[in-house]
Amino acid sequence: MLLGLTTALVATVCFGFGSVFQAGGAREAPHADRVRVGLLAALLRSWRFLLGTGLDIAGFALSVVALRTLPLFLVQAVTNASLAVTALAAARLLGARLHRADLLGIAAVVVGLTLLALGSGRAGRDHAPAAFHWALLATTALMLLLTFVLARRRGNAAAVGLGLLAGVGFGVTSLAVRVLDVSGPLDVFTDPAAYGLALGGLGGYLAYALALQRGTVTAVTAAGTVSETFGPALVGVLALGDTARPGYAWCALTGFVVAVGGTFVLSRFGEVESELGLPPESAEPVPAPPGEGPTRVARTAPPCKGDLPDKTDGQVRTERQVP
Repeated sequence: MLLGLTTALVATVCFGFGSVFQAGGAREAPHADRVRVGLLAALLRSWRFLLGTGLDIAGFALSVVALRTLPLFLVQAVTNASLAVTALAAARLLGARLHRADLLGIAAVVVGLTLLALGSGRAGRDHAPAAFHWALLATTALMLLLTFVLARRRGNAAAVGLGLLAGVGFGVTSLAVRVLDVSGPLDVFTDPAAYGLALGGLGGYLAYALALQRGTVTAVTAAGTVSETFGPALVGVLALGDTARPGYAWCALTGFVVAVGGTFVLSRFGEVESELGLPPESAEPVPAPPGEGPTRVARTAPPCKGDLPDKTDGQVRTERQVP
């Protein structure tokens, strides 16, 4: 259990830093109204998104050990607490201020994970019937279909929906790692769970990138946390036999709820741009009169059809012509 918990914690650090770079890279890519090759090409040209993806891959490789040796509810809670790492990194590297609510969120994550680790028992089965493997692949196919549909929509509602779908894809990946038949190369390539793992991971990243372009990272992260954490945890308990330590079920349940609650509180730290201290987009520099310092003026909306020039003071202005 110690090895699995250690790898899960290191994976959490990778996920925490990776999400920051991925958010910046996704915002740099052109806005996509649909799933197309151009979006993937734009993401691959962004070093921030590539670095974030590399950290996620490293985190996933480390989490494989944890997923095969620990209960799913413990692994999912630990890895989804990566926002606590993001918050601390933002305070250290970006100069972000940690408010009282943020400190409470970090404390809740630490306390929750401690209780969860104390209350967790042994992992359940690492195998499942063939129907379970096919169900994982079918869930992935449905997730991809819904992603194609929501990719044509805009707004925060579409972002939340895509965030939920991203969490489903990542959750399927975790479940597939748990039950994947690794007894031989041929068994891996003929296992439907292997294709659910690959498509779920790729589809989850695609849905996450599309969601980031349509809404706030806070909304996307919160939605993804729900489906990625609670779904596999419930399946692990009901279908795979994950259990808490005898007499410590209350401890594991309390720790799970507290840790996930702290993650929700910290979800605002996905808003990378707000922590960079960039000047407001609505303000732009203008030449200053002789002897005066630089000034800033608010950017106004472009002239509308029907506006006429007014040159009474030597400056081109527009006057709205009222019908």
